[in-house]
Amino acid sequence: MNKILLVDDDKDVREFLSYNLQKDGYQIHTATNGLEAIVKAEQIIPDLILMDVMMPQMDGIEACEEIRKLKQLDNTLIVFLSARNEDYSHIAGYNAGADDYINKPVKPKVLISKVNALLRRKALTNKPLKDKANNKKTPVNDERKLIIDTEKYIAIKNKKEIILPKKQFEILALLVSSPAKVFSREEIFNKIWGNDVYISDRTIDVHIRKIREKVGDDIIHTVKGVGYKFVE
Repeated sequence: MNKILLVDDDKDVREFLSYNLQKDGYQIHTATNGLEAIVKAEQIIPDLILMDVMMPQMDGIEACEEIRKLKQLDNTLIVFLSARNEDYSHIAGYNAGADDYINKPVKPKVLISKVNALLRRKALTNKPLKDKANNKKTPVNDERKLIIDTEKYIAIKNKKEIILPKKQFEILALLVSSPAKVFSREEIFNKIWGNDVYISDRTIDVHIRKIREKVGDDIIHTVKGVGYKFVE
């Protein structure tokens, strides 16, 4: 049974969403603010955290950033559920390491469909990326001084270990797997998030920018009007 940590300072929201998610077979845990969410997340290691943005003591953005620093929660999905629907709020959420951002109000059936889709995709991508032809790790070239370890979910550049959030690592590993190929945004969406999860073009752009900040501006080139490619 998948575990969901529901974080919201509104008691009515917690009870309403807990009821509907439990009906769909999920094990629900709750927290009322960002600080409590971090403690609970470390205790229960949830499969998914559904979190509000505006909360007392610590807001959802800051809590997300702190959770993304915890190695044991690398495989936990974080989804913001918030009435803040401005573009900058979405961007802040993705920059903090969120996997999705859902605007309130949302119908329970729609929310559950999104949660189902995210967890279904997680189940498919939770295994390390493999080379389908020989069932080995994605091949790497030491000469380019960037090593992708798909078993440990880390990148190594110039002998320095780089930790990336799960989605950013998967995007980087995908691009590295075919250096000469230009991946369209749609192809990246389908391979990393799946066809049944909707995210905007800006989501990919934000993740690429964060990857460049950590791994280097020169390794991923933007092909205008098409997408992105890895440069050896």
